[in-house]
Amino acid sequence: MRFWLILILVFFAVRYLAPIVLRLVLAGFVRKQMRNGGFVVPPQARPDGGRPATQPGEVHIDYVPPTAPERDKPAGFKGGEYVDFEEVK
Repeated sequence: MRFWLILILVFFAVRYLAPIVLRLVLAGFVRKQMRNGGFVVPPQARPDGGRPATQPGEVHIDYVPPTAPERDKPAGFKGGEYVDFEEVK
């Protein structure tokens, strides 16, 4: 009987008291981090040393994978490059 009583009390403590305690602790932590500037993302250096695109609609490509030579394809390969797409309604 004593085991079941302790189990029920622990269950209710975890179910009802833990979320309240966690909410208070995490809220305090987030407030402290925001006061100290802890969530600021540092600017990233560009590998090419250039400046970012400034004109709207301009596209910048960071990496282009190397193309495979034609001799690597099997002899009877009749396919091509396939593009997976989603239908938008």
